[in-house]
Amino acid sequence: MTRIQFDWGKRTYVMGIVNVSPDSFAGDGIHSQSIALTQAVRMAQEGADIIDIGGESTRPGSTAIPLDEEFARVLPVVRAIRRELSLPLSVDTYKYEIAQAVLEAGADIINDIWGLKKEPRLAGLAAEYGASMVLMSNQRDVSPNHDVEFDDIVQTVRDDLESAILKAVRHGLPIEQIIIDPGIGFGKTQPQNLMLLRRLRELHDLPYPLLVGTSRKSVLGHVLQLPADERFEATAATIALAIDRGADIVRVHDVREMWRVCKVADAIVRG
Repeated sequence: MTRIQFDWGKRTYVMGIVNVSPDSFAGDGIHSQSIALTQAVRMAQEGADIIDIGGESTRPGSTAIPLDEEFARVLPVVRAIRRELSLPLSVDTYKYEIAQAVLEAGADIINDIWGLKKEPRLAGLAAEYGASMVLMSNQRDVSPNHDVEFDDIVQTVRDDLESAILKAVRHGLPIEQIIIDPGIGFGKTQPQNLMLLRRLRELHDLPYPLLVGTSRKSVLGHVLQLPADERFEATAATIALAIDRGADIVRVHDVREMWRVCKVADAIVRG
């Protein structure tokens, strides 16, 4: 039995980002457990439905951190937020040991940016704890420099997601606990990222909730030629368009403002 229940299709759910890594691409990295907790509580008050906690930067060019360092960053924050908030907690990790520890500490979702490519056992672990999993399509294994021209990026992502779903099911994860993410910015060129957003509806017919994360990402900076802290309006535009194209969850830094975007977009799109 899954730990959490969502009413998919009725409205868009907002996932607030809490980065406990000092080198976050968005410039929002947090060094203090108390600040992370304060941020999570504020996000909950502003309308976040889910809090997503990450201890390792996933920006292009970042390197993996030692396991003990990720434990030290993430586990105390998960425990502190779990004591304070009852809303679902997601942890952004692809490491088995971290996932097991945070699930024991009360996390509800494992957000795997590698879609089980690095650690297939995560699916069985999530099943054991009744947790949901976000399976992301990540092309960095074949396009680490974001320079591979895929014949059809949408079909590439679709095939990648279907492979991850099959792997998850084979490891015992119930299909109702699967969430898919096309992986905007992960191993794709900027034109491919825009194409993927443009054709997002082609993924919506997969029978799984769709998470879209565009907040402050470089594809927006590429269009506007602006740094991460000046991509607010661009983020809002992509969220509204993603909702129109079938997004069920949006992962954002600016919860209050993007909750408002979702509210209006939902009123138009979902009625």
